[in-house]
Amino acid sequence: MGERLRIVVLGMMGRCPYGGQTWGYLNWILGLEKLGHEVWYIEDDSVWPYDPVKNSVTNDGHYAATHIEHSMERIGLRDRWAYRLDGETGSWGLDARQTAELYRSCDLLLNIAGAVALREPHLAARRRVLVQTDPVTMELRLATNDESQRLVFANHHVIATYGENYGAPDCGVPLNGIAYVKTRQATDLEWWSPAYDAAATHFTTIGNYRQSGNDVCFNGEWYRWSKHHEWEKFLTLAQRTSQPFEIATTHDDAADRARLERHGWRLRSAHPFTLDVFGAYRDYFRRSRGAFTVAKDQNVRLRSGWFSDREACYLASGKPVITQDTGFGAVLPTGEGLFAVNTVDDALAALDAINSKYGRHCAAARAIADEFFDATRVAERLLDDVMRSEPHRLVAERPIMVNK
Repeated sequence: MGERLRIVVLGMMGRCPYGGQTWGYLNWILGLEKLGHEVWYIEDDSVWPYDPVKNSVTNDGHYAATHIEHSMERIGLRDRWAYRLDGETGSWGLDARQTAELYRSCDLLLNIAGAVALREPHLAARRRVLVQTDPVTMELRLATNDESQRLVFANHHVIATYGENYGAPDCGVPLNGIAYVKTRQATDLEWWSPAYDAAATHFTTIGNYRQSGNDVCFNGEWYRWSKHHEWEKFLTLAQRTSQPFEIATTHDDAADRARLERHGWRLRSAHPFTLDVFGAYRDYFRRSRGAFTVAKDQNVRLRSGWFSDREACYLASGKPVITQDTGFGAVLPTGEGLFAVNTVDDALAALDAINSKYGRHCAAARAIADEFFDATRVAERLLDDVMRSEPHRLVAERPIMVNK
């Protein structure tokens, strides 16, 4: 592209100040910044943040703002951020006037994960892009004539998605006549450097086990959001191998915990170490032998091609990944360093392959990250695609309605 762009990244790393959410934004910001662009992180909506000190959702934004400031300072962008709660007292970083001017003057607004519900000030941005990091739910809702979802799409000129199998013959996601830009999980390869350790023991994962909401009924079938439905399919895996596994989760349901532990899964609380974004959170990846995890039913059954940003960080750390098949093999190489599985037997075969030639699969994992997830390459391709894209049909067909 050649020109230096002013880019605003909207996110929610203050609202949800854990490692996974924070790196989901920092990796993108780093990639864009290293391309030479002027990048700002703005968190500007009405959703109250979680404060882990108070252990509650609160209208006090001090912890959220401090977390954002510290995170941006660590990556060398100390003054390129703002945090404010619409309708609440308090703003940090840029004030409301400066933030509004930034929207008016930016070349591109990236609403990553659709974290912020756009309001009138955001619409001053000349090109607004929704980056779907967790696809399918939005498409299913749009296909069922959900008006609120239509308005979300209509407020963005371009929809980019991690659903890299969208439009393929085996993909059942309804695209609703939208022309999508496909992208993937930007991963900064300097912060996520390889850490080979032949003595590492556990295959691990980090994430929620059971979540409520976001199930969608489409064409008479329910498509599930909570991952516990898919974990059930692999429940016996830990009992059928000597390979130890660990799930780091914030879920503390006693019945779920007892059931998993009874089947040989080791559980630990993700809460303390995932708050240490630059230390213990990254160390957890580096100390793991590899990753084993599942995907959401929505992505599995409809074969969206989605891949996890956390698993991209495992690959960058030189850790082999075994994960449930969503169709991502259409764009990512599998069989060395990365394995797409559908059954317990598939997972056992992948474990045997990795453990028989562990060093080779660690090197292959990092090579996949180098080729496919490098933040600068991913960001460069996204910018090229979205700056050339025409507004999708929902922007053109009907007026945009917004909250003031």
